[in-house]
Amino acid sequence: MRSLLSDVARRGRRYVALLGAPVVLLATGACAHGTGPFVWVDQIPERDVAPVGGEYRLGPGDVVTVQVFSHAEMSGRTKVRDDGKLSIPLLGDVVAAGLSPSALAHTVETELGKQNLAVGTRVTVALEERAPLRVSVIGEVARPGLFALDPGAGVAEALASAGGFTEFAHRDRLFVVRRQPELVRIRLTYDDLVRARGRAAELRLRPGDVVVVE
Repeated sequence: MRSLLSDVARRGRRYVALLGAPVVLLATGACAHGTGPFVWVDQIPERDVAPVGGEYRLGPGDVVTVQVFSHAEMSGRTKVRDDGKLSIPLLGDVVAAGLSPSALAHTVETELGKQNLAVGTRVTVALEERAPLRVSVIGEVARPGLFALDPGAGVAEALASAGGFTEFAHRDRLFVVRRQPELVRIRLTYDDLVRARGRAAELRLRPGDVVVVE
């Protein structure tokens, strides 16, 4: 009984310590813990594991220039928000996170046609500023927090930045919580990660991802 109470108290202290983190991190982390739904890393589409054909996928914090030809009032620089969307004058919000610049341009063209704002008008999207790769690592790690990683980093690099596991970590319960734009909870195991089995080692992190160790 004493051991159980000590474990509960320890976990309470660890999560209280995270109260200094941004509210969005805590909200996302809360979605990651418990018995909520998840998808195994081998079950997610290949485009969500790593960029296909070298195409960069937009994420929160990226700045792009949207050019709607012959419509200067809808053209200009805009930033992908934390919810994965960006705003275009007259058109409104458009989902950008997870799309390449060319795919976003096609989406904008389609939406402009649907709303009869600019039927058949050509749109281009150019990446102007790439957001730094900042991801959060929470749960049973030595140093939970927000970390700046090199572009193309995966879960192993994030875990190393957080000082590795605590003695209470469940190494078969690793999650990446990602907004694209809906929240998705991707599960993998440490054994698959270090042995490069399946897609665990191929999963590339994106700005705003939260790595959770239960």
